[in-house]
Amino acid sequence: MNEGLVLIPTYNERENAELIIRKVMSLPRAFDVLVIDDGSPDGTAAIVRGLMAEFGGRLHLEERTGKQGLGTAYIHGFRWALARGYGFVFEMDADFSHNPDDLLRLHDACAAGGYDLAIGSRYIQGVNVVNWPMSRVLMSYFASWYVRLVTGMPIRDATAGFKCYTAKVLKTIELREVRFVGYAFQIEMKWLAYQLGFRIKEVPIIFTDRTRGHSKMSKGIVKEAFLGVLQMKIASWWRPVKKS
Repeated sequence: MNEGLVLIPTYNERENAELIIRKVMSLPRAFDVLVIDDGSPDGTAAIVRGLMAEFGGRLHLEERTGKQGLGTAYIHGFRWALARGYGFVFEMDADFSHNPDDLLRLHDACAAGGYDLAIGSRYIQGVNVVNWPMSRVLMSYFASWYVRLVTGMPIRDATAGFKCYTAKVLKTIELREVRFVGYAFQIEMKWLAYQLGFRIKEVPIIFTDRTRGHSKMSKGIVKEAFLGVLQMKIASWWRPVKKS
């Protein structure tokens, strides 16, 4: 039985693409994979296409023109998944910073635990980050503290990008109104789910920094997140969300 669809956005991930796909496909439960590639000049999409026949309809590829941003890639994937009737939809990075084995635990939190959104959390049990410089750890940790302070969301890892959504959450959120495309996208999706009254579970994970390829983090992405949190909170005063 299929357990859901794993969305993996890519841009220049040729060093990781085949490895991450094979790892997900080797799990003891059957997850489908959709790679959303933003025109990677390094040939990432060609690698994925070369694997599709091997995995018998479980591996899919959507190719987009140019680098359009993480948020738009995921929203493209959400719509693709809902149109095909998937009950559970996962976000996961291509670079093994998220351990694919933890897909099982995120799925269990929603499928067996009854939660609507499961978050792979680095900070729900201390600080579980490997191979990041201390400056990056502090920035990430205090970003989540800042989000809690401004929004009041009781989520320890507000910027986490490893998640399992039920289809109900993605059908209820007005995806066309999601505004942010970078780091702030992850915060905004949690904020909308929280405002709508969905049950959210943080599942402890160990986050390990990539060993192949290059990070896509930039100062612009961080700035978007800092200002975006304030914008989201202020907007909620004027446009309260009706709970599901």
